[in-house]
Amino acid sequence: MSYYTNYSGYYTPPSSFRFFPKGMKFLLVSTSAVFLLQLFLQLGFRVGNVYLYDVFFRLFALFPLGQGFLIWQPITYLFLHGGFFHIFFNLLALWFFGVELENVWGTRRFLTYYFLCGVGAAVSNLLLTPLFTVPLPTIGASGAIYGVLLAFGMLFPDSPVYVYFLFPIKAKYFVSIFIAIELFYGVTGTQNGIAHFAHLGGAFVGFLYLLYYKKSFPAIRTVSDFFAERGKGAMEKFRSRKRYADKRVVTDAQFRDVKPQSKTDQTWVSQDKLDEILDKISASGYDSLTDEEKKILFTASKKIN
Repeated sequence: MSYYTNYSGYYTPPSSFRFFPKGMKFLLVSTSAVFLLQLFLQLGFRVGNVYLYDVFFRLFALFPLGQGFLIWQPITYLFLHGGFFHIFFNLLALWFFGVELENVWGTRRFLTYYFLCGVGAAVSNLLLTPLFTVPLPTIGASGAIYGVLLAFGMLFPDSPVYVYFLFPIKAKYFVSIFIAIELFYGVTGTQNGIAHFAHLGGAFVGFLYLLYYKKSFPAIRTVSDFFAERGKGAMEKFRSRKRYADKRVVTDAQFRDVKPQSKTDQTWVSQDKLDEILDKISASGYDSLTDEEKKILFTASKKIN
């Protein structure tokens, strides 16, 4: 993965990148702790004839509607897992694709996105799974991680992803293949035991979230504008614009020297001020900057590049 230019085009020094930012630490530690609790309860502890693990599972796994569903389960099911390899590959994928997102977005937005995708995955699983197969209790963070995977593919489409740590493939193709596979398995009902509609739901909610904030994501804005243009008759608009452009003739042009109007327009920027802005991005994301700070960062990025 590359860690040098963020999605908005501004330069981000490698020193600002963190391999274990706060949000990622919270998710890795809390999910691992819950899994250890699961293993402990599975040793067979009980009160009378009631096994504690059965109570724990019924309370916090995601049960189908009308079959034990509780309002908090769309959140709690994310922290439960069915075995070592289940949690290992989920957390590995979360760390691999989520770290760069958190470094770009900031902790608050990353965690908001993660849990929104997780809840979206739960809702999708509750509503769509009964249409294709018999619904069963669901556990695992895969739905939220598919949302993280989608965001990585859309924000860093050309970043290489190494399949089996050997074969490089661009993130945009890697994500597309995984989504297509999940859609096929979900509709056909094959590969039972895996919540395919939870995976698809997490990715879909993540996509809606990114579209909502499309002003912050140039690549997504391009895609959404493309479909909007198609819906309104893109070809006709293109022809009318071309006719208008052909009629426009430049008859005169003048060049004037424009003097800087403020300190942010000057080519020199204080390194201390720049470091302060970069630290703010690392902690809270680019959108937390004021207009003045964005101008300073833009001026610095032009000087660096």
